[in-house]
Amino acid sequence: MKFQLLGPVSVHGGAGPVPLGPAKRRSLLTVLLLRSPAAVSVDALTEALWEDEPPLHARTVIQGHVSRLRALISGAGLDAYDVELSTQAGAYALRMPETLLDVRHFEDLVVLARRRRDPAEAASMLREALALWRGDALGGTVATPTLLAAAAALEESRLATVEQLAAAYRDLGSHERAVALLGVEAARHPLREPLIAAQVRALYRAGRQSDALELYHRTRRELAESLGVDPGPVLRSAYEAVLAQAIPVAPLSAAQAVSVASPAAPPGGAGRNPGTAPDPLPGTLRGFPGRDREPTRAAGATASLGTGPAPAAAPDLLPRTPRGFHGRDRELTGLTRAAAAGASPVVLVTGPAGVGKTSLAVHWAHAHAGAYPDGRLFADLLGHSDAEPARAIDVLREFLTALGVQAAAVPAEVGAAAALFRSLVRERRLLVVLDNARDSAQIRPLLPGGDACATVVTSRARLDAVMAEECATPLPVTVLDADDAAGLLAAALGGTQDPDAVREIARLCDGLPLALRIAAARLRGRPRWSAAALAAELADEHGRLALLAAEDTGVATALRSSVTRLDATDAALLGALGHSFTRESDVYAAAAAAGTAVPEARVGLDRLAAAHLVQEAGPDRYTLHDLVRLYARGLPRAEGADAVTRRMVDHWLRAQHAAVDVFDPTGARTVELPEGFDTALPVPRIGAREAVFGWFLRERESLMAAVFAAARLGDDDRTWRLAAHLWPLVHWHPHPGWQLPLRTALAAAERTGSVQGIGWLRAVTGMLFVETGQFARAETFLAGAVPPLRTFAPGVSCQILVLLAVARQRHGDPAGVLDALADAVRDARTAGHPIAATLEHYHASHVALARRDFTAAAEHTARCLAAIPENEIAGWRPLIWESYGISLHYGGLHEEAREALLTAVAVNEEEDLPARTVRTLTRLGDVATVLDEPLSGAAYRARAEQLQKSLTQP
Repeated sequence: MKFQLLGPVSVHGGAGPVPLGPAKRRSLLTVLLLRSPAAVSVDALTEALWEDEPPLHARTVIQGHVSRLRALISGAGLDAYDVELSTQAGAYALRMPETLLDVRHFEDLVVLARRRRDPAEAASMLREALALWRGDALGGTVATPTLLAAAAALEESRLATVEQLAAAYRDLGSHERAVALLGVEAARHPLREPLIAAQVRALYRAGRQSDALELYHRTRRELAESLGVDPGPVLRSAYEAVLAQAIPVAPLSAAQAVSVASPAAPPGGAGRNPGTAPDPLPGTLRGFPGRDREPTRAAGATASLGTGPAPAAAPDLLPRTPRGFHGRDRELTGLTRAAAAGASPVVLVTGPAGVGKTSLAVHWAHAHAGAYPDGRLFADLLGHSDAEPARAIDVLREFLTALGVQAAAVPAEVGAAAALFRSLVRERRLLVVLDNARDSAQIRPLLPGGDACATVVTSRARLDAVMAEECATPLPVTVLDADDAAGLLAAALGGTQDPDAVREIARLCDGLPLALRIAAARLRGRPRWSAAALAAELADEHGRLALLAAEDTGVATALRSSVTRLDATDAALLGALGHSFTRESDVYAAAAAAGTAVPEARVGLDRLAAAHLVQEAGPDRYTLHDLVRLYARGLPRAEGADAVTRRMVDHWLRAQHAAVDVFDPTGARTVELPEGFDTALPVPRIGAREAVFGWFLRERESLMAAVFAAARLGDDDRTWRLAAHLWPLVHWHPHPGWQLPLRTALAAAERTGSVQGIGWLRAVTGMLFVETGQFARAETFLAGAVPPLRTFAPGVSCQILVLLAVARQRHGDPAGVLDALADAVRDARTAGHPIAATLEHYHASHVALARRDFTAAAEHTARCLAAIPENEIAGWRPLIWESYGISLHYGGLHEEAREALLTAVAVNEEEDLPARTVRTLTRLGDVATVLDEPLSGAAYRARAEQLQKSLTQP
């Protein structure tokens, strides 16, 4: 998981992006992250969240946002990563491992890069650091002075890092890369003189003297016109150096490069060579505690891993450099860092079959051969191939003879040969690459003993024992992202195919390098085929694995060698997951799919994850890559796919039922389970009411898939019950995408003639249309839901009638509004519902509004607020605040109306009700117009339009 501030503020948990809600909540989280682990007072948060005078209820709004953040932390499983939001004497502190925050990662990479002696390594680390940026820092937060200053300080750090990377390119002689890098930033910051000076020097070094001079003169004119000043000494110095032709063009020598990158040089301005970057932690951010520190990872990694050829006398068993290697900058940097950390480092490059582990290790080994002048040893351990795994004694014999030991002198016993190997390399700077290891036992005798030796192991297994015994550093390698996958495929095809079709093939190949190369080979070997034609063929799941095979290699062949090592129980679990209708499973869903107990499923999933046949998406959560899923479906099973689907459908129905029970212990809004349903099915425990929404949000794709799966089975009863349980998601996270499962379920309920099903589904569908602003459609469904609901859930029918009143109000039917509210009061009284008193005042306020008695309307609305029962469903409080504001507005109390409507907006945002926020913002625009504040009115309406658009986006 990760917290991201270098771009739009976001949080990614094991299950994907975590919805953070409105800008105020993002901003609060941002301040807590920037100051973590220190506690931040409510006063400081108030100052950071409101640009103008904060509202009287600011403390309440902050408490609400903190409460929802805690629910998100729990619901998204972030607490499993030691993330905790605590209260400390009226202040809040967010504690977490620093490695989870992209800002800290960025800073660490920049500091480590400054320490590197080799400019190539420094450049790689700086590129990785800059790749963490996804746009302007702190995007999506409120524009207060506090947050604007923090964003500006981060941007200053980024620009300093750009200048530092340009200096590394200079040292490498890559002047055109420096020009390209600096040119983008110079265009964005045309008055930043150090940046322009660096670009002037880079242009000169690239042989573009006239461009360098033109840039200087253009900047001089802009400085004069915009600021009325002349260029400062840094820019003038660069200009004069160009005129005097006093800028060296050739790359620095190795000794000079070491001098430039020496960690002994002062980190700040004094003593720094021209063009190198300043301290990337400017003073603006130093006000946040915890900023001045050493890197959190690999802080002791100061040894240089030089590049270039090694002496000819050194043994070199590396295979040839892989052809067509593409991307993997992050993994290469991680491998460089891990191989320099501590004495005799061991790096475990692990990942699924076909992901490119060997190519990565060999590419890196060739690039860093110069760091190991005493030799590079390589052995294919055949751990996951059709042949027998390599014996340790055979590998040791090859290593020892390469090191000069006569064949006759090699001991015949593994222990003696391993001891001789360790003694021979003890004082050497040696690299050992052990490829395709089966397990930890296979590699133990092959590990060298010298402090200056490094070992890189590749394996499909996780090798937990080596991590524990040797303090080995894991370097997981996953499939390529969409851009790198398309880039690899395009490079292999020579850029002659349709880019869109290439990206589609890359997606269908799941970003797996082996699959991508086979797809490229198919196209190159068949000149009459097009990428679009191959994409169409691959779209058929039934034939995809057959297409991704070439002679004796292919995706299925690679997976087969992993699956054959599983025992029957684990293979059955993998097969069941292949037939699961969800992309991601927790241990409970996996147990349901396999028809096994949860503890057995947990152990089996861990073994499958260790073999990289499933991927861990978070604590106790797992995913299958699409190609693995297709292969798993073909595994022999004792039962059909429908049996797996039925168990999964029942699992999700029972899990939903349990979650709603936690949210509403009264059972008033809980849909009954089918008759004879096994209520003992194990499901996740949700301990707190506030965590229910997080659970629903995390599982929304699986819950939607369960509705369609039940429909495919022809089980109408379970279809409608699954969809009816979705109401918490529809209420808090309304989206047009819910219409299809709700429509499917309503049709199922109508086929069965279920009064409950028809009532629930019409109500939930009408709720969706209200929350997405489709009031005419909402009225039809809500009105149709009331009669059946009255027969079994009058406490719910009264609340649906209030929504019906809202729909009629927005649809221009004031008489219908009063009728619906009067019916709501009667139903609430009949059911003995605690909301009855609130509804009476709410109804009375609307009657007063209809009579244009605005004073009475405001009085009744105020009484509504006092009468709202505790733990009532979200939405009542902002609805009444909005009505209160409208009453005050119509009564001529416009200033008071604005305060009430602003409160309604804040509470809507606190409760994550975006559709209602749109409505209230529109009302605020009307009030601002009456108050003769056209700019404020336009701002409210623009915000409403932007939010309305977001409601229709996926």
